[in-house]
Amino acid sequence: MSLKTDRIASMLSKEISDIIQNEINDKDIKFVTITACKVDTDLSLAQIYCTCFDDSKKDKCLHDLNGAKGFIKTELAKRKLEIRRIPDLRFIYDESVEYGNKIENIINQINKD
Repeated sequence: MSLKTDRIASMLSKEISDIIQNEINDKDIKFVTITACKVDTDLSLAQIYCTCFDDSKKDKCLHDLNGAKGFIKTELAKRKLEIRRIPDLRFIYDESVEYGNKIENIINQINKD
């Protein structure tokens, strides 16, 4: 990724996280954490990686987030961002946190034995 797309991805990640915490009233979405954002080079698509506090509700959280992406795009457009066009948003569940916890548990088991 280029410096411009990295900067835009960082800005979008911060702003989307703020919108989720302060603007959306859905209780299930309140405990979503944005872990990463990847923006295409043509700035048409932003893939937002997120995790949920409750893993049993991850499908519902993803469904609700993808359902609220129109509202999130509208809120992003209201803010003074340094981009002309807000990219299309796609929310994806980030499996890396679960994978890291699994590896940590395996290491702890090895150290116990």
